[in-house]
Amino acid sequence: MSTLSIRCARPDDVPAIVAMLADDHLGRARERVEDPLPAAYYDAFARVERDPNLTLVVAESEGRVVGCLQLAILPGISSQGGSRGLLEDVRVATDCRRRGIGEQLVQWAVTEAKARGCNLVELLTHHTRTDAQRFYKRLGFTASHVGMTVRF
Repeated sequence: MSTLSIRCARPDDVPAIVAMLADDHLGRARERVEDPLPAAYYDAFARVERDPNLTLVVAESEGRVVGCLQLAILPGISSQGGSRGLLEDVRVATDCRRRGIGEQLVQWAVTEAKARGCNLVELLTHHTRTDAQRFYKRLGFTASHVGMTVRF
C-alpha cells in the first residue's frame, strides 16, 4: 500500500464511510447502502462537521478512502474536570486490513485527544467483535467497563 494520509472527512467521503460501516454482520443490519444514499447520512455528516467536539477522519491511500474513525471530545466533571476522548466508528476496508491502517487511525486519535487536553481515550466494541478486541488490547486499551445500550 502506498502512502497513507489521515484527513478530515468531506461530504463526498460519506458513501465510502457508510459502505465500511455496513461491511459486517452488525453493520448490515443497521446501515442502508443505496445509490443515492439516504439524506439522513449527509444530514448527520453536517451535524458532525459543525460540532467542535467531534472530528470525523478518513484514511486515504491512492485517492481511495480505506478507513475512518470519529473522535468525540467529552468534557466532564469527573476525574477532576478532565475531558475524555471517545472513539467511534473505527473501520478499515475489508481488503485493506492487516496493513497497519487501523493502528495509524487509532494512534492519530490518541495523539489528538492528548493534544486537546483529554486524560483518557475510551471506546466501545461489540462483544462479538473478538478480532477488534484483540486489536485494541494490542494497542494498549484494557477492558475496564461493561457497556450497556438502550435502542429507540
